[in-house]
Amino acid sequence: MASQAMFAEIAALSGDPARASMLHALMDGRALTATELAKAAGITPQTASGHLGRMTTAGLLSVERQGRHRYHRLATASVARMLESIMQVAADLAPDRSRLSTGPRDAALRKARTCYDHLAGRLGVALADALMARGHIELTGEAGVLTGSGMAFLGDIGLDTAPLLARRTARSGRVLCRPCLDWSERRPHLAGGLGAALCAHSLDQGWTRRLDGTRAVLVTPKGERVFRDKFGVATG
Repeated sequence: MASQAMFAEIAALSGDPARASMLHALMDGRALTATELAKAAGITPQTASGHLGRMTTAGLLSVERQGRHRYHRLATASVARMLESIMQVAADLAPDRSRLSTGPRDAALRKARTCYDHLAGRLGVALADALMARGHIELTGEAGVLTGSGMAFLGDIGLDTAPLLARRTARSGRVLCRPCLDWSERRPHLAGGLGAALCAHSLDQGWTRRLDGTRAVLVTPKGERVFRDKFGVATG
């Protein structure tokens, strides 16, 4: 069990406005440089480097080196779940006027976005509902199961199932399939290795594409057809 001191340290690190902005910028699962994160937080790169060092030491972030560049990302999926949960609590506690003051960017985020490395928003929830309704997955409060029909369905949409099959039979590593409570929909979308694979596949196949400067994703005309015909999900 985490000590009180560690709990307080994580809460303090994630609660600072600049650090919170940088953590939020990393919620789309990509790795960013200190300069990019400084811009997201509205601070200087030098100040950002200090914040990033503290979060890396605490285990909230990991760092990857490529040549002269250092890229930062969320260290684990559990960090992303923590941030999503904080966003849900913040939305619940926001004054009513704040809830009503939503702009185009908020609408896009609610429609479809990435939550770390899986799809969220109305699209993510609808896909989870469709997979459950067809018996391809089973979700409980904290866990999930990919069924045999689900594995066949994934092959039918062109997703390589070998890594998922290996994960399903493994005794350790990341959970294959689990629900993640969506902060805007208040219902679960699909997370875990399966959620990540579906998100990556939809981007690779051109069903969705990222929107610059935001976690929102756009469903393309090709994606609208696939989600309608294969999943039974209307995205319009």
